[in-house]
Amino acid sequence: MIDKREILDAATTFGLNPHVIEKDYVLGWLLWGIGNHEALSTTWIFKGGTCLKKCFFETYRFSEDLDFTLTDPAHSDAAFLKRVFAEIGERIYEETGIEFPPDVQEFEIYDNPRGRKSCQGKIGYQGPVSPRGKSIPRIKLDLTADERVVLPPVSSPVFHPYSDAQEDFIKVNSYAYEEAFAEKVRALAERARPRDLYDVVNLFRNADARPGAAVLLDVLRQKCEFKGIRVPDLTDIELHKPALEGGWSTMLAHQLPALPPVETFWSELPAFFAWLQGGAAPPVPVTYARVEGEEIIRTRSLRLVVPAAVQSHLEVIRFAASNRLCVDLDYQGSTRRIEAYSLRRTLDGNVVLKAVKFETDESRSYRVDRISGVRVTNQSFVPRYAVELSPAGPFEVVPTTTRERSTAMPRTPPAADLAG
Repeated sequence: MIDKREILDAATTFGLNPHVIEKDYVLGWLLWGIGNHEALSTTWIFKGGTCLKKCFFETYRFSEDLDFTLTDPAHSDAAFLKRVFAEIGERIYEETGIEFPPDVQEFEIYDNPRGRKSCQGKIGYQGPVSPRGKSIPRIKLDLTADERVVLPPVSSPVFHPYSDAQEDFIKVNSYAYEEAFAEKVRALAERARPRDLYDVVNLFRNADARPGAAVLLDVLRQKCEFKGIRVPDLTDIELHKPALEGGWSTMLAHQLPALPPVETFWSELPAFFAWLQGGAAPPVPVTYARVEGEEIIRTRSLRLVVPAAVQSHLEVIRFAASNRLCVDLDYQGSTRRIEAYSLRRTLDGNVVLKAVKFETDESRSYRVDRISGVRVTNQSFVPRYAVELSPAGPFEVVPTTTRERSTAMPRTPPAADLAG
């Protein structure tokens, strides 16, 4: 098990409660246990918001539960689940020291509206910072065998950004990216929760990974048909706007370093539904100008030869940029509010952050070793250039021959000198 200090440091870096970080850490190991269990590794298909965070986009909202579609209905059985999670808990304890007390596990089997068995589970754990006793934190499980899986599942690597991650940590059976996206659209229509709005808009924004509208719509149609609902449109979601706005802070604020305004997400729904029904995709922002010899740094995990404090600053910047939030950057004695776009390695070996000063619209470059502090703001921005602080698209996306890409004509932004 990692040291308590690692959890506390990560919590400080992201401005989150340490228990949110600890749960993210434990979720990674629970996925490791499920992915290594012979009865579950190929019959459980990972999905939902935690799947997006752990398998596709690491610079994403933190999550707190695990959702799976079960291809074997016999697994919707309390006795079976208690047995396999006792085995998984023992194996994780041997590897890490994380405890999953068997007496703090619950599995409620119930009949869904179609009369099929589903399960709501709770798995208690004791990690580096969690309390001892009966009041220990729990991870929620949502398990159902009553789903239509349209696309073949994919083997997805689990993102586990902690010091005890083994090489090739684990791969889990997960929904294909297009199916995960369609499932979120269907969920937004059915239950209209703030996290579904957050997820749908974030997936739509990510032009590098955006599937063809026809592909997404076809998967969505099949999933809605199975559920007995029509394919949603904007008017369906508009009915839920008051509830989405009212629950935005209470349901999302604890999962993000800073909460973006709900209106910046709501305002993108018309463009999303227009695109889904055959309209044009939004223009793809042009790439920030590259100085001769610069190398763009786009990796899943930043492991740069920089001090630990700088590494922490960069993770905060990546998270903010992915969520279209400005950061206040402390640099050489003063503070600038910036929109962050890209990390580059220069010919002389320096790593620089390409950004735009929010107040003046000036393009600037900042050497990362000279950054002394970073704070996420709730000031949102509309990207003028491509945000290149995360990998180009999700991991393990199943290629589709019909995947569409925007072909917007590029504009050339001004090159910027190293400046404040």
